Amino acid sequence: QVQLVESGGGLVQPGGSLMLSCAASGSFFSIDGMGWYRQAPGKQRELVARIARGDTEYYSDSVKGRYTISRDNAKNTVYLHMNSLKPEDTAVYYCNAEVRGSWYSEPKDYWGQGTQVTVSS
Repeated sequence: QVQLVESGGGLVQPGGSLMLSCAASGSFFSIDGMGWYRQAPGKQRELVARIARGDTEYYSDSVKGRYTISRDNAKNTVYLHMNSLKPEDTAVYYCNAEVRGSWYSEPKDYWGQGTQVTVSS
């Protein structure tokens, strides 16, 4: 069984910064892509940023230039550095990982429990 545990959410003022972390644990062979999604009240979950195992990064237009995604493969951990935060960034942020149980198996999606980020003065 694979678990993704997130940390680092909280309340921050507009213009402030936060860093989210997500660590994968359990029994698995490797992790392909890792990413962060968010869901605001009344809205659909949306992709915020994603990073491939080879470190190719993707960002949604709404966070490009303000957020940075990174990963530590030795620790099976993905990070999201969020700068210049805006009230519209307020949402529950979810970690996602594509996990392979063995070298020949197809990757399977796993999700963290979510962490609340609130940007407000």
